[in-house]
Amino acid sequence: MTWLLLLLAIVSEVAATLSLKAAMTTPALYVIVVSGYLASFVFLTFVLKRGMGLGVAYGIWGAIGVALTAVLSAVVFGEAFTAVMGIGMVCIIGGVLLVEIGSHRVDDPSDGA
Repeated sequence: MTWLLLLLAIVSEVAATLSLKAAMTTPALYVIVVSGYLASFVFLTFVLKRGMGLGVAYGIWGAIGVALTAVLSAVVFGEAFTAVMGIGMVCIIGGVLLVEIGSHRVDDPSDGA
């Protein structure tokens, strides 16, 4: 359930961000912008309440949000998407995965616990 809530936070944030660009020509979309960002933070709050670490949750939320926004803005708005951007996204996502992996406590047999 925690991962589903995080996915909902990501999707609502990406929808809000894409709507922000579209709202420049269609002001009615500001309703989606505000409700999307609000929903995103509410879902992220639920994720944190369920025990996911802030660094992990925010890292995943941010990295996947950036990647989805870049890809979808290229598809929807015809913005550039270059190989360098793709490499950058792979690096961001890889870094977030390392943060998530590093967030798990490793039992050290030498600590006497």
